[in-house]
Amino acid sequence: MLPNETSRQRRTSRKWILGLVTVVLAFSVLSACGDKKEGAATASPSASAAATGNPSDIIATYKEGGKITRGEFDSFINVNKMFSPQLAQYLADPAFQQDMLKQMVTFRVLSAKADDKVKADADKQVTEQMKAITDYFGKQEGGMDKQLKDNGIELKDIESLMKLSFYTMGSMESKITDQAVQDAYKEQAAAHAFDVATVSHILIALKDSATQADLRTKEDALKRAKEVKAKLDAGGDFAALAKEFSDDPGSKDTGGTYKDANINEWVTEFKDAASTLPLNKISDPVESTFGYHVMKVESRSTKQLDDTLKTQIKSQLAEKSLSEFAETEYPKLIETNNLPKVEAAPAPAASPAASPAASPAAK
Repeated sequence: MLPNETSRQRRTSRKWILGLVTVVLAFSVLSACGDKKEGAATASPSASAAATGNPSDIIATYKEGGKITRGEFDSFINVNKMFSPQLAQYLADPAFQQDMLKQMVTFRVLSAKADDKVKADADKQVTEQMKAITDYFGKQEGGMDKQLKDNGIELKDIESLMKLSFYTMGSMESKITDQAVQDAYKEQAAAHAFDVATVSHILIALKDSATQADLRTKEDALKRAKEVKAKLDAGGDFAALAKEFSDDPGSKDTGGTYKDANINEWVTEFKDAASTLPLNKISDPVESTFGYHVMKVESRSTKQLDDTLKTQIKSQLAEKSLSEFAETEYPKLIETNNLPKVEAAPAPAASPAASPAASPAAK
């Protein structure tokens, strides 16, 4: 169990997929399809099942002679579904289909603007990613052939989608100026986005990190944390006590220390303590969702704008530009769209008492 409950716990051997599946989901497809709220778009009754048809049927056209066939659209969705199986539940949703069409058209239009240098750099990345993909799925049950068959796609479909993605992002990133990166860095740094700290802690947890079984009550955890603090205040060795008492398997054997870590990856309570505690002082027990932490902040600083951070910020700005293009320019591009339409839910009827026309006081 780590003091953060976000990115560190979610990093897996499939990390490379996240960069590949199209920036895909830089447009937040799922937000359009999940959690329907009153007044939000709802699926048309005629779209109770995913649309099917002749692969050569044209389902959409866009300016400058662009067209998308049913077969191309299905392949685009199926590649995404292969890497994000949870998308399967949305296939029949018109909102999902429309959003995927928006992505596909946007990628096609913007990727076509990539210059030769962008394409050459992107092709190298695509080659590396294709090898990583085939290596990964080749080790799964049934191998790569089974994955392709199950999703109704070919290897070339994956490569095609990746080229769309990398050409698009490369083209967008090439337009981001150094000044824009500098400005974004200053803005985000002012909001503590790049704050890092070296923090040692001893976690007295409420639950077992592996099984999530209860270890102790909050009262018992707090009592134990206070006992640990007393030992430290009396001159106890932090590393030795972390090894003996800490319930954080990620740090207990390394002195309880996270070195030069991004504080924004940590849960709020731990992050706030890391940001404000006096340096090199043993803290009182700090409560978080994990339990109680006895902490010592050894250093705090703001990460400087090096090449790695410049690349990260440039990608952020490019993704923002991509989303803005999709929202503002896509409607101007599309000429015909034969996919099921999203129907707006009827507005709730106003009660008589709420109607100005029915209220004497309103006359």
